[in-house]
Amino acid sequence: MKKAVMYGAGNIGRGFIGQVFSLSGYEVAFVDVNMAVIDALNAEKSYPLRIVTNEGETNTKVENVYGVNGNDIEAVSKTIAEADIMATAVGVNILKFIAPVLAQAFTYRWESGNMTPLDVIVCENKIEANEYLKGLIAEKLDEKGKALLEEKIGFVEASIGRMVPVMTAEQKAEHPLLVLVEPYCELPVDKSAFKNTIPDLVNLQPFSPFEFFIKRKLYIHNMGHATSAYLGALKGCSYIYEAMGYDNIKDCVKAAMLESAAMLSKDYDVPYADLEAFVCDLIERFGNKALGDTIVRVGGDPKRKLSDADRFFGAVKDCVKAGLPFDHIVCGIAAAMYFCPETDATAPEIQAEIAEKGVRSFVLARVAELDEAQQTKVCDAIVAAYNAIGAAK
Repeated sequence: MKKAVMYGAGNIGRGFIGQVFSLSGYEVAFVDVNMAVIDALNAEKSYPLRIVTNEGETNTKVENVYGVNGNDIEAVSKTIAEADIMATAVGVNILKFIAPVLAQAFTYRWESGNMTPLDVIVCENKIEANEYLKGLIAEKLDEKGKALLEEKIGFVEASIGRMVPVMTAEQKAEHPLLVLVEPYCELPVDKSAFKNTIPDLVNLQPFSPFEFFIKRKLYIHNMGHATSAYLGALKGCSYIYEAMGYDNIKDCVKAAMLESAAMLSKDYDVPYADLEAFVCDLIERFGNKALGDTIVRVGGDPKRKLSDADRFFGAVKDCVKAGLPFDHIVCGIAAAMYFCPETDATAPEIQAEIAEKGVRSFVLARVAELDEAQQTKVCDAIVAAYNAIGAAK
């Protein structure tokens, strides 16, 4: 049986990529430092997966799996030495900790005589996470190792769209390995980054230039999700599905995502109808009550979400450059500028910046690369939306 290594046995590792590997005929080795999970995987050689929708749920089992202690570098190295494909889903902040382990594991693979190229699908929430991880590993290798890393290891960027709901205490108590997921299970990856033959994985979508999928995730999925949270917060909602129950919010979120869709269609010569279908599917997914996604979680860290290159201002600026409308995206921006739950660490910073400098200066700092006329157009639109919300409040 072909062997896959899934570095990270958390929600995405077990709930998405591990399932894809298993369904594609691989024996899956999960590497993690959570020994409760590792021991349970080794005891059962499978784990339960529950697919949840508003219509009900489907229980299935992911089989042909086992666990490897991430602190046992020798065991990790031997496992990776035999791998046919690999993926990471550990969280961006953890990559610096696994990089030294991977450097040793790759070296062991080469020294043991396995010079077959190995592709690593990097499933982390960071643009160019693949290059980031590659750089971290290269720092731990000598010149010969760096040359082999460049030649033999493919770092393949992925766009992770599957949403994993927050589990209740009761659900967690059902089984130590249970994961809940939505039905969506597509895995877009950078076609040009593979060193080995592109594997025949279930729902794999190799594409180049991959920047299109990165922007599709950020400017449509992430932007629309955040817009639903910020507009929902204005209504006093606690959950995303509650916000999507308001027709005016649903319509605004859909219109904002379609503005990004029109821009991406023009910039990347992708059929608009395909992107429109993607938007319509997202609207249904956002309304999935079973996901239990909270307004506070989805809208969290507005400082990052309102940065100059993130989901909102990045989309607006690309729309401006394409000569296309962005009227509904700015509604999300304006709503985000009012978002300030007590538990959010960065929301007070946004409020303080707006109070000190004003809305126009806040916006100008994030659209500085546009020409003066474009800056004015964006500023006027956001100020108008911000004032309209203020008047309604």
